[in-house]
Amino acid sequence: MAVGKDIVTWYEGQWHRGNAPIIGAADHAAWLGSQVFDGARQFEGARPDLDLHCARIIRSAQAMGMTPPLNAATIQGLMEEGCGMFSPDAALYLRPMMWSRESTPGIIDAVPESTGFAICIEALDMPEPGAFSLTVSPYCRPRPDMALTEAKAGSLYANNARIMAEARSRGFSNALSLDVDGHVAETASTNVFMVRDGVVFTPAPNGMFLNGITRQRVIGLLRADGLEVVETALTLAEFDTAEEIFVTGNIAKVMPVTQYEARDLGAPRLGVRARELYWDYALSGRG
Repeated sequence: MAVGKDIVTWYEGQWHRGNAPIIGAADHAAWLGSQVFDGARQFEGARPDLDLHCARIIRSAQAMGMTPPLNAATIQGLMEEGCGMFSPDAALYLRPMMWSRESTPGIIDAVPESTGFAICIEALDMPEPGAFSLTVSPYCRPRPDMALTEAKAGSLYANNARIMAEARSRGFSNALSLDVDGHVAETASTNVFMVRDGVVFTPAPNGMFLNGITRQRVIGLLRADGLEVVETALTLAEFDTAEEIFVTGNIAKVMPVTQYEARDLGAPRLGVRARELYWDYALSGRG
């Protein structure tokens, strides 16, 4: 099922209206999971960091052993063309995807040159800040020697999905997940930040979670605004005493957390400031 209802899909040289079929039953990706994607956003006429998202899908495909059939600049041009099929102020989710079609004689690994490509653009509202709660997941993130964590691979998201589903079954919006060394990594779908004594802390990238594009942008914006941002290994005990928590990701960009476990976090001053800085950046045309 699609995320949105108003959809356009680019596939094999042309745009199609709706949720177009793109993967065959015998494609390598259909049964062995060799698919990568990226996600970008359009909102209020802005498409922040679209070039970085287009560059990342190329890196993800190469990490998965694929030969990308298009370069990043061409992908960006197609995404901008697709956005033109919607209202200029529409809130959109932009998703380029690559996947392997053919298997080698050994079956398990894919033929690098058999890479398929599509773009799916869906109308999707930007979530507004509100009640957003976090718990702690019983499920961990894998190390780079356990999974292809350097790629934004669809196959990694089965673990993310069970993190999210388990958290929601207990009445929470999302959950912190730990890395295999017991440090906080991220949530099921976002990077995470905490505040203590006016300093912003966030887990240091260690290969066990995605170093998100929005995460990197927010760190830079906060530092330019005069705030200290520390990337370091963080424990649950440190989150237990955090004054604020906020998350960053593609769907909502910046979202303050209002509840952590049973604790009400109160007014999210720096979380709100991070969101304001990001919106100012995006709408200024710098994005």
